[in-house]
Amino acid sequence: QVAPKINMSFDKDGDHYYDTLSAFQKSIRGSDVDAALYYLAKLINAGDLLSIERRLLVIAYEDIGLANPALTGRVLNAIESAKRVGLPEGRIPLSAIVIELALSPKSKSAELAIDKALDVVNKTAYQTPDYLRLTPVSMDQEDKYDYGDSSLWHRIQYLPDELKDMSFYVPGNNEKVLKENNEKLKSIPRSNKLRELKKRKR
Repeated sequence: QVAPKINMSFDKDGDHYYDTLSAFQKSIRGSDVDAALYYLAKLINAGDLLSIERRLLVIAYEDIGLANPALTGRVLNAIESAKRVGLPEGRIPLSAIVIELALSPKSKSAELAIDKALDVVNKTAYQTPDYLRLTPVSMDQEDKYDYGDSSLWHRIQYLPDELKDMSFYVPGNNEKVLKENNEKLKSIPRSNKLRELKKRKR
């Protein structure tokens, strides 16, 4: 006896639909590839390709982030492929990218970093250093930012004095190269005395 085919479509404006989108993202975040594919299948059956594509981009930046930044480009390629061929064939690039997202290392460091910066900005407004302004106030040439000398750029203090020791970005466990580069740059003293920096170089 053949089991009856169940109609898995559901109201795209109903709670059940958004619950499925939520479960889809959480399954990828939790690296459960089979659950991610199950919820993807439910969303495909609902026929809302646009919501799937939007959610995949959110996942690429929010959950995978800097642990695998190249994956974002592949997400865009998969989305474009799915758009071009449409459903049902579009299910194949969507499946491939969901598998890769679920099994990729994860990091939320980019989201946490910008949220920390936004929290500071929303609490207090600090003045942009004069030498970083597009049209600096009256300053001697030696005190101005030097667009032509790249050897000084990583020694200049860019944050306002009140925030000079603030760290917004904290590398995650899956960001070894970025962590090493960040630590190397943090070990180099930065200064807001551009005249002194230029003299030291001579």
